[in-house]
Amino acid sequence: MSGHSKWSTIKHKKGAADAKRGKVFTKILKEITVAARLGGGDIPTNPRLRLAVDQAKGSNMPKDNWERAIKKGTGELDGVTYEEILYEGYGPGGAAILIEAVTDNKNRTTPEIRSYFTKFGSELGAQGSVAYLFTKQGQIVVEPEVPEDKVMEVALEAGADDVADEGGAWVIKTSPESYQAVKDAVDAAKLPIIEAKIIMAPSTSTALEGHKLTSFLKLVDLLEDNDDVQNVWHNGDYDEPED
Repeated sequence: MSGHSKWSTIKHKKGAADAKRGKVFTKILKEITVAARLGGGDIPTNPRLRLAVDQAKGSNMPKDNWERAIKKGTGELDGVTYEEILYEGYGPGGAAILIEAVTDNKNRTTPEIRSYFTKFGSELGAQGSVAYLFTKQGQIVVEPEVPEDKVMEVALEAGADDVADEGGAWVIKTSPESYQAVKDAVDAAKLPIIEAKIIMAPSTSTALEGHKLTSFLKLVDLLEDNDDVQNVWHNGDYDEPED
């Protein structure tokens, strides 16, 4: 999205997100389980697990919850077997949408995702139809009150690729491999973080407005509200609607 209020909007929405804390917890716990199954239960040596546990802590999830999810992933406790699926398609207005899902029943999830696209006159694409437009990237967003030279010093010395003023905040961009080292340095310097995660950054953007933007945002909301959807990435470019 574009617009000067992007990061203030994210902070504003955190209150609403609290009302959906149970859903947020469920998605994080799924990610922890999958990460532990694929890379083992040792947090320091499993980058994906460490990132998921950081998200759990950032969401004030009780330690017992995420520790139990790790044990389910490693097989120490019985648990559901999850499958990762990547869905791709174009939404209203032609914006590319990439959907990361984790499900215990693909035969349930796939028709649900397809129905969302159909509802707004769009359709799921074939594998590879959209993914090539996105690149995995580390992103750490720091409060704008921090002096630029301080953010630059901490981030670049730790291995960040770039620091930019975007949407009213400092956005630190890193390679996926450098993300954790940069995040650790930002934490150690006690720089206030708005958001920190591995994202799928689009290489192109598609301008959206009017009824196409309205339909696009409704589609994204439907996708994000699905219990099996972990992340929704897109290349839509638009001004944040007023509340």
